[in-house]
Amino acid sequence: MARRRQAKRRVPRGVARPAKRRAKRRTTRPGGRGIQSRRSRRTIVVGLAALAVVGLLVAGVFAAGPLGEALRQAEQAPDAPATVELPPLSTAVAADPGAVGRLPGLAGNTNVAWATRMAAATNVSVRAIQSYAGVALAKQTENPTCHLGWNTLAAVGSVESGNGTHGGSSIADDGTVSPPIYGIALDGVGVDNIPDSDGGAIDGDASIDRAVGPLQLIPEAWRNWGTDGSGDGVADPQNFDDSVLATANYLCHAGGDLSTLAGWERAIAAYNSATPYALKVSTAANTFAVTAARTDAAG
Repeated sequence: MARRRQAKRRVPRGVARPAKRRAKRRTTRPGGRGIQSRRSRRTIVVGLAALAVVGLLVAGVFAAGPLGEALRQAEQAPDAPATVELPPLSTAVAADPGAVGRLPGLAGNTNVAWATRMAAATNVSVRAIQSYAGVALAKQTENPTCHLGWNTLAAVGSVESGNGTHGGSSIADDGTVSPPIYGIALDGVGVDNIPDSDGGAIDGDASIDRAVGPLQLIPEAWRNWGTDGSGDGVADPQNFDDSVLATANYLCHAGGDLSTLAGWERAIAAYNSATPYALKVSTAANTFAVTAARTDAAG
């Protein structure tokens, strides 16, 4: 969604000194050569690490999640694939007709026992799994050519807000996320500059736009794709079901057929065009699919 400007890097002392001066130090202080060499190596390693972090920021990873959540996750996954791998469509188990205790709205489409097994296997809350799977099941009926799997929705939600847990938030039975989740100000300082477009009605900020809700949609995207998914008759970006449904609408519109690599990449790029973001979502979506398959096979 946005790119961070490269910060001016302070050159560590000793790295930029003229070659003759370094040579003189080595000849006049032979006993310290090993120490100086180790110091230089440490300086180079630190410098390269700093450049790597700046590179991630420039690529836009910082803006992938609220308050840098995606950057934190990217730093913890150094062995992530170098190219995007198309996630398979992970199918969900639908609720039995007339099942007792079904949730209202699209989350009620999901079989509770299956969602409970998936939650235990993926460390994602049962309520979030119900929403991802319920929306995916609905889209597969409404728009079967999109081929949107619950694992892709869960991957986006994982990167954007830790599945509705960012900042200590949680999801109530009715889908309400509390406390509400708001992204950083999109004021052009390290991110895209998106002037206020809603007078603060959606994002709570009348001076500048912010991404809103657990799936971090900007006000314009919410106006275009937001709708009621929880069954309460109100479209609310801070409701998990509504936010997941808006994301599904947006991904299917942008990507077309998500069973193809080109379509899946188009969908994710519309959400956030940074390559590291696509890699992170792809890795998460594939991991969810593999975990779900193993859990289903185990019964």
